[in-house]
Amino acid sequence: MIRFGTNPIAWANDDDPSLGADIPTARILHEAGELIGFDGIENGHRWPDDPEELRVLLAGYGLAFISGWHSMNLLAQSVEDEIRAIQPHLDKLAHNGCKVAIVCETSNSVQGLAQSLSTRPVLNAAGMRDFGAKVEAVAAHCATHGIDLVYHHHMGTVVQSPDDIDAFMAATGPHTKLLFDAGHCWFGGGDPVEVLTRHVDRVRHVHAKNVRPGVKARVEGGGLSFMDGVRAGVFTVPGDQDGAVDFEPLLAVLARHGYDGWIVIEAEQDPATRNPLLYQTLGLHTLRRLAVKTGLMPAQ
Repeated sequence: MIRFGTNPIAWANDDDPSLGADIPTARILHEAGELIGFDGIENGHRWPDDPEELRVLLAGYGLAFISGWHSMNLLAQSVEDEIRAIQPHLDKLAHNGCKVAIVCETSNSVQGLAQSLSTRPVLNAAGMRDFGAKVEAVAAHCATHGIDLVYHHHMGTVVQSPDDIDAFMAATGPHTKLLFDAGHCWFGGGDPVEVLTRHVDRVRHVHAKNVRPGVKARVEGGGLSFMDGVRAGVFTVPGDQDGAVDFEPLLAVLARHGYDGWIVIEAEQDPATRNPLLYQTLGLHTLRRLAVKTGLMPAQ
């Protein structure tokens, strides 16, 4: 079953808490669940840590807890240490019936630093093989809890470009799945349709993020940081005419391969300049229309 979700980062940014700091938590949940009509929402820094308190809070607005980001540090610590670090997160996910755990290696990432994206870390072939083996070991542990580890390729990290994604997927085994993010794929120099087609059989989670090419060019040409790009509006939602990503062929690929799971609009913008209620409504309307058109879901 296809379910549509969002991420609170559109209202209150996790990496730059000043973005959306004035927006009440109740407004986020009311707009996402009761006004726009999303099925669920991912984790954010406003949500309670207690698994049951979280479930009750979201359910009050008609929202399921989808999953949440876990920052991996496998390049700096052992598999055993990483498993201990992720266990409380897995417990929260399992309590809320989540099926995927979103992870990304951040031990040497520049995504949150005030430095150019061009300085992001790169692994050589041997380094990627070693890293992939460690991720697979953690993924096998997650599987014992009935949860798929879905790796988020991300700007500013060791898995950013299409070549990185290909090498990472080759270096990992059957337990490691992919979170496909259309925006990060396009921003990282890939053709989203080609990358998704190559790896769709291992995709267990989808982020429907769009990119404004003019802002991307400024980020790259000016040596700006990832967060400089976010604040400047590099990301947006499906259906925004300023965006470069065509979501219809992406949903068609998912439909042909029988994708079953969440499609989440994770499109961080400055809510003071891009009203989350308007943009998230546009994004969900666009995805629902295209999902029916491509046969990914039946008309309702």
